[in-house]
Amino acid sequence: MSQIGIGIVGTGSIVRTYLKCISEMATAKVVALCTTSPDRAREVEAEFGYPVFSDYQEFLAESDIDLVCVCNESGKHGEAIEAAAMAGKHILSEKPLEVTTEKIDALITLCKERQVYLGCVLQNRCAADYKRAEEAIRSGKLGKLLMGNASIDWYRSEDYYAKSEWRGTLALDGGAAFINQGIHTIDLLMNLMGPVVSVYAHVQTRVHKIEGEDVGAALVNYSNGAIGTLTAGTALYPGYPERLEVYGEKGSIIMEGGQIIAWNVEGEDPKGVSSETLGSGASDPTAIGHENHKTVLEDMVEAIQMKRPPMVDGEEARKSVALINAIYESSKRRSLIHL
Repeated sequence: MSQIGIGIVGTGSIVRTYLKCISEMATAKVVALCTTSPDRAREVEAEFGYPVFSDYQEFLAESDIDLVCVCNESGKHGEAIEAAAMAGKHILSEKPLEVTTEKIDALITLCKERQVYLGCVLQNRCAADYKRAEEAIRSGKLGKLLMGNASIDWYRSEDYYAKSEWRGTLALDGGAAFINQGIHTIDLLMNLMGPVVSVYAHVQTRVHKIEGEDVGAALVNYSNGAIGTLTAGTALYPGYPERLEVYGEKGSIIMEGGQIIAWNVEGEDPKGVSSETLGSGASDPTAIGHENHKTVLEDMVEAIQMKRPPMVDGEEARKSVALINAIYESSKRRSLIHL
């Protein structure tokens, strides 16, 4: 099969991860990049050596682009996805697809109308330990699920927000700790536990000079009758690895930083700490590897070639945003929100 040509929207730090992944893939090649700043375009072209455009239409006119990877600010994902879909390009977007479910629904509809695939990068689903936990829960080893908890108790310095025009803003980040830092772990938890039917939450901005929250907590109720808690923060010094806990009537699995640290299942010998080495963004957002991103990119390229849906499509990516939007609404109203 011929290589899939990839164009990348956005030129922030995550782009280096994409370039590294694609350089290791025989099935894909980088065609061009796009940034809204003409000055930035010149800098990036000099640094990476690929054509860089500052106009969407000129960028999307490149006929060799089959897939657009959207890596710009969260609240601008929608405009990039819309432009790519209208140009007939398939799309793989960084999380979240957009900052509200209303915007995501419109994008899903548009992509179906334009007959292009829409995928989302929720790469932590690809980690080996997570897949082990997922298989155990799917196969019923834990029995009836009773409780599912997640904590993303991280830390970000004041500079992290001060040096960015969009992080922590409602318009371009959609909030802060839950929707930016917490969304990956929340996605994993919902994928294991199933749909959430209601949530009661409270979020606060205690330390950072931002519009979004830097601490928050929520009580969730799942459709299967289980309950759970979520906590998230970017003011929790020095930042601790994200944690997932799943409890069933026949056992429990606990993960930290993407690794299984406790596996206690009825009838099985306890399993020790995983030997898998993964990075956590607890205090440094760049402290992650590229292998899981590469798996997502490989899947998206194969999806286009085989004409099948990607690993995480629009409807699947919508779920975590719906819960996070409900968390914010619950805090605002000080009441239980039904999803």
